Amino acid sequence: MKTNNTLYIILFFFVQICLGQNKVSKEIFGQIFEQSTSVEGVNIINNNTQITTVSDVNGMFSIVVKAGDVLVFSSVNLEPLKRRITTDDLNSSSLLIKMTAKQIELKEVVVNENANITAENLGIIPQGQKKYTPAERKVYTATSTSVDKVINAISGRTKMLKKEVKVEKKEALFRKIEYLFEEAYYTDRLKIPLEHIKGFQLYCVDNPEFAVSLDTKNKTMSMFLITRLAQEYLTIIEHEK
Repeated sequence: MKTNNTLYIILFFFVQICLGQNKVSKEIFGQIFEQSTSVEGVNIINNNTQITTVSDVNGMFSIVVKAGDVLVFSSVNLEPLKRRITTDDLNSSSLLIKMTAKQIELKEVVVNENANITAENLGIIPQGQKKYTPAERKVYTATSTSVDKVINAISGRTKMLKKEVKVEKKEALFRKIEYLFEEAYYTDRLKIPLEHIKGFQLYCVDNPEFAVSLDTKNKTMSMFLITRLAQEYLTIIEHEK
C-alpha cells in the first residue's frame, strides 16, 4: 500500500514537472510576409500577457511567449491574424507568419447621364470664370492693354479677329445642329430636299433665336423653331425656281 502511494506521489510530481516545463516562457523569433513580401510595422501582441512588439523593415520580430499563448497580428492594410503558440512553435528556430492584404471595396459612383460635368464642377477652374474659344482668346490678347487695343484697332487686326470669332461661333453651331438632327428628319419631317439640307442648316444657325436654343441645349425649343424656319426656307426655295 505504501508502495502504491509512493508511486502516485512520484507520478504526480512528474506530471507537474512536465506541465511546468510546457508553461515556461521563452523568447521566440519570427518573420511576417504578405504573399512573398516581408512586412514592416505589423503590431504583434501576446493576448495572454499583453506583451507587444512590432515587425522591423525585414518583417522580423521577437516576443516572449509560452505554449498556449495567443499572438494577435494586426496592421492597417492587412487582415488581422491570430496564432496560438504550440510546443512545436517554441522548439522551432523561427515562425513564418503569412498575412493577407485587406480587400478594399470601392463605393459605387453613379454618374447621371444628364449631369453637366464641367471644369468648374470638378474644381479645375473657379466658378463663373470666363471661358474663351481660340478666336476669342486672340481678341482678348489683342485688346488686353490700352497700347495693344490702340495698335490693333489702327492696323485692323482687332476687326479681323472679331470676324474670326463670329465664324468660329457659326462653325460650332453648325456642328451642333448636325449632331442634333439626322438627315431623315430634314427630308421626312421637314420636307427639305436632300440637296438643300446644308443650305437650310446655315439658314438656321443664322437665326438668333435658333442659335440661342442650340447654345442652351434646349432641344424642345430647337425643334419648335426649326419647323417654322423650314417653312420659311421652303418658301425661299420656291421663289428661286
